[in-house]
Amino acid sequence: MTHTSRGVHSIDHYALFVPSLSEAQTFFGAFGLDVLETSAGLELRAADGHTWARILPATRKSLAYISFNCFDEDYPILRQQVEAAGALFEPGDGVGFWFRDPDGNLLQVKAGEKTMPDQRSRTPNHPSALRGAGTRDMVAQVRPNRLSHVLLFSPDVSASVAFYQQALGLKLSDHSQDIIAFTHARHGCDHHLVAFCKSSAKGFHHAAWEVEDIDQVGNGAAQMATAGYVEGWGTGRHCLGSNYFHYVRDPWGSFCEYSAEMDYIAADIEWPTGDFPPENSLYLWGPEVPEYFIFNTEAQET
Repeated sequence: MTHTSRGVHSIDHYALFVPSLSEAQTFFGAFGLDVLETSAGLELRAADGHTWARILPATRKSLAYISFNCFDEDYPILRQQVEAAGALFEPGDGVGFWFRDPDGNLLQVKAGEKTMPDQRSRTPNHPSALRGAGTRDMVAQVRPNRLSHVLLFSPDVSASVAFYQQALGLKLSDHSQDIIAFTHARHGCDHHLVAFCKSSAKGFHHAAWEVEDIDQVGNGAAQMATAGYVEGWGTGRHCLGSNYFHYVRDPWGSFCEYSAEMDYIAADIEWPTGDFPPENSLYLWGPEVPEYFIFNTEAQET
């Protein structure tokens, strides 16, 4: 199969530095992920069995890196695109190539499997002869299916978007002025794969994990509250992306999101990119946004 567009197609995984692996093991386990101990730290796997995240020890929380996958035939062109975008290449582990984005985030590009779906996830119609909800004692542990996207703080959202477009071939889905922007991969992707939110410094805001439906979003919120993680935002529905959401604040001030039924942008679709006013860009319904939701703890530490 020949791909005329040159761009990454998926996030393979991301890595996060945290000051406490034991707190991370408890938090992500309660969230519904499989947490495996390794010699380097922890690995997080979703219900699909894929390792979507690595958690590494450090003195404070920050993004370690993001690893992207591309098709074999796109790999050499992507390296040229990254070089043309002015990126600073870094020594790597011998797999793919490593470089820094304009904010200093470490990125990897390698040939690998497409982990983004090839069509929108659909919730089957519920049979009319059965109860739609059931009872609380029937609720199973919510286990996310896969990683959906990550959102990064950036001092210059527009410059970040321009770089990821030029270097990695991502496409702008929607944005709100220079405050927040959502980008998707061009080979068939959720409404956003990497998003950016304006801040005084770079930082990691959240990782979103796909679950089946709005019930699993709500049950996930209850699951985390029972485990003692009550701070966050939700449950609600986003405007841009259209997904149902619930964010849970982690022990270091960033978030994990339960997400369901996000808009899907097929490879052959030209998405009607919009610039939305701030009051129309965040959520359709849900509770008011807590002040700490847009608080970049990493900016306070620099």
